[in-house]
Amino acid sequence: MTGVLVTGGTGKTGSALVDLLRGGGGVRGNGVRVRVRVASRNPSAGDPDSVRFDWEDPATHPAALRGMDRVFLVPPVNVVDPMPLVGPFLAEAQRIGVRRLVLLGSAIVLPNAPGPLELAERVRARPGWVVLRASGFMQNFLSPHPLGERIRQHGEIRTAAGAGRLGWIDARDIAATASALLTHPDVDTGVDTGVGTSLDTGLDTGLDAGDRRDHLLTGPKALSYEDAAAIITARTGRPVRVRHIGSDELAASYRAAGLPAEFAAALAAVEDGIRAGREDLVSTAVLDLTGRPPRPFAEFVQDHATEWTNTGLPDH
Repeated sequence: MTGVLVTGGTGKTGSALVDLLRGGGGVRGNGVRVRVRVASRNPSAGDPDSVRFDWEDPATHPAALRGMDRVFLVPPVNVVDPMPLVGPFLAEAQRIGVRRLVLLGSAIVLPNAPGPLELAERVRARPGWVVLRASGFMQNFLSPHPLGERIRQHGEIRTAAGAGRLGWIDARDIAATASALLTHPDVDTGVDTGVGTSLDTGLDTGLDAGDRRDHLLTGPKALSYEDAAAIITARTGRPVRVRHIGSDELAASYRAAGLPAEFAAALAAVEDGIRAGREDLVSTAVLDLTGRPPRPFAEFVQDHATEWTNTGLPDH
């Protein structure tokens, strides 16, 4: 038996990937449909290919991996160092012979947090295993993410990033890229994916510009929070303003939203790097690997316009 295990299968990227794989994107070149197993902490009782999976319960890992030869790996969320939780899973995947593993990593490096870099390095060390380094998710502008919830409730973006820009990407484009890699695991992906641009940030990634094991994923254009607010306002008619604050105040707001203190501090510190221009990157990887360009932010806003206009809040 072979198939694709999708961890985080009910999340924003995982669910989009499952839809693609089950809706036709999961057909191999020989016409054989790929089996898709959805792994999550709360599996669907109505889905025979849904399985319980918990990063903090290693006993759930072997059953999820059994019979699967490909994996889409979403690391545990809100964790500064994922290696203690993910390491045993990688060892089991390697032991059973998983031939293609696609890690959803991040183009944005958390300050003083080597864990995510160590995880990416370990994945790249295996033949056929690859890393997708995604820029900021456009879906962060939607509830329940703290950024999206702030916009929904108050029509406001609070940021410590100043005028810094980010190559925001739609999770659907990340899913499409993952689908291409998972359904054609033997295809040589030796394309120029823009990985080399990461070398301009001053970070030691250990990568060459044409590394086939690592793909920087961005939208078509880097945008500041001011740019994003202007697009939301223009497309929805809902005024959205930007308030510039310090990273300490931003970390406090993340803690108030329920994020763990260590992760809240690291997430807020990321905006210092955005302000300095270190995340102002755009690549062609989505187009190169899927054959279609990534969605612009304006299209994303149009698709989700009611998320900001139907607030469910009393009028003032």
